[in-house]
Formats: sequence, structure tokens, C-alpha cells
Amino acid sequence: MDNKLNVTYITFGGHVEVQKYRYLYFVITFTAYILIICSNSTIVCIIVINKSLHEPMYIFIAALLTNSILYSTAIYPKLLIDFLSERQIISYSACLFQWFICYSVGGSEFFLLSVMAYDRYVSICKPLQYHTIMRKTTVNILLILAWLLPACQMSVGPLLTFNIKLCYFILKGIICNSTVNKLQCVSSALLNIYGLMVLVITVAFPVLFILFTYTRIFIVTYRSSREVRRKAAQTCLPHLLVLINFSCLSAYDVLLARLETDFSNTVRLIMFLQLVIYHPLFNPIMYGLKMKEIYKNLKRLLMYSERRLYSQ
Repeated sequence: MDNKLNVTYITFGGHVEVQKYRYLYFVITFTAYILIICSNSTIVCIIVINKSLHEPMYIFIAALLTNSILYSTAIYPKLLIDFLSERQIISYSACLFQWFICYSVGGSEFFLLSVMAYDRYVSICKPLQYHTIMRKTTVNILLILAWLLPACQMSVGPLLTFNIKLCYFILKGIICNSTVNKLQCVSSALLNIYGLMVLVITVAFPVLFILFTYTRIFIVTYRSSREVRRKAAQTCLPHLLVLINFSCLSAYDVLLARLETDFSNTVRLIMFLQLVIYHPLFNPIMYGLKMKEIYKNLKRLLMYSERRLYSQ
């Protein structure tokens, strides 16, 4: 606590021998951040530039990859600063803001995956009604809701927490997440109830909806021709893999805040790397290689860049 400025500072206590490996951590983190920004931005630009990809499915993919950029940007710059600093600290207000951004983007990702599942359901199960249901106006409204609703839901937690007295100032982690609530002198029952409600609305309902829609798709395609099954597998498999990957990582984050198990810093760091490196890189690789139209345009871009390089 800084009494002069009346600012509360939180110390990150989850670093593993940061003084010894600070430059190694910095290089790895900086490289990962550049790869995340470049890979996600490339796919987004391909979707924006090519009019043939201006369809709901690809627009939602671009939004999902934009979320990866926002999530990484909320985390990586602070991490890079911490690795080169003698003390790994953050002001309490900045910590709450980081928490808000990370969870808003996470909630948005579940919403977008739900919308993408519904889009595939309409495309495969109701193809004649697809253009009537998934109109441009509908897509725009869904995109706005995907970012606005989670942001409104997640803003309540930091606002309720901001004025609660803290008795602990060392956070067991290297970023601010829901474990920041464990720094409070007294656990807030209201905050716990609201957190449970948000968890059900933001995670449980979307996952159940996605499982329901993909079950319907599976039933319809099972009764259809091989060509329909092939098309369904090409477009649905990447979404399912991304959902499974993100759900597992989200479950770890939720359990970490709810359970009293005292994991070692090494275990926490390994799981944290899964969240901030593996997942943001998994999405562009999955959609870039598994989605036929995106892969075709990506390949064309790489061939064009190679020709330009050799011609210089």
C-alpha cells in the first residue's frame, strides 16, 4: 500500500525464478506475442480483403480471432514489463481492469462459438432458409451483442470489488484473474452469487446450446449423403476443437478460483502458458489450415509474397 499516493499495489507471486531467467522469459514471451498478433491478424485481413469470404461464418471467425488479439494485448505488454522489472507489481485498479478485459473477451468467445454453431446448424439443416435467417443485419446485431453483453456482465464484478478492503497483497499468479477475490479480508457472498450466475449464463448455457446444435447437425448429416457429411465435417470440426480447447482451459481458471488447492508456482505457470500462448495460436492455425476457403486464400497470399521476395 502506497500511503502517499493512496494507491494499492498488488505483487504477482506466481513467477518462477524470474530474476534468473528474466531475459529468457522476455524473449519467449515477446516471440509468442508477435506470432499471435501476426497469425491472427493475417487471417482477419484475408477475411476482410476477400469479398468471397464476407459470409456469416467467416465474419464470426474474424471476430473470434480479433478477440485473441485483444486478450493477448491485455496481458503480454504487462508481462514483458514485469520480466524486466525488479518488482512484479500492478496497481489494484489496473489489476481489476485487466481482469475485466480478460473475462469480457472470454465471455465473448463463448457467445461467438454459440453463434457459429447456430450458423452451421441453419446452413446444414435449413439450407433453403439460410439467407433469410442469417441476414447482414442479424449478423451485425449478433456481433454487437457478442462484445456488449459479456462486457456489461463482467463489469459488475470489478465494480463490486473496487471498494472492498484487502488484507492480502500478493497474488498467486502472474496476471490478474478471478483469484484476486482471495485478497479480500472477507469473502463477499453477493459477489460469489453473482459470479456463479455469470458462469452459468456465460459458459454453461452457451456450451449446452452448442452441444445441442451439433447433436442436431450430427443427426441430420448421418441421414444425408456422403457429400453433406464431408461438408459438415470441414466446417464444424474446427469449431468443435476450438470449443473443447477453450472450455478445458476455462474450467481450469474457474476451478483455480473456487478450490482451495494450493498448486505450486510451476504448475500454475504451465497452465497459464496454455491460456496465453497455446489457445491464441491454436485458433488461427485451426481455422487457417482446416477451413478450405481460408487456407486457399492464405496459400495464395504466401505464394504472392514469395514471388515478390524473389523478384527483388
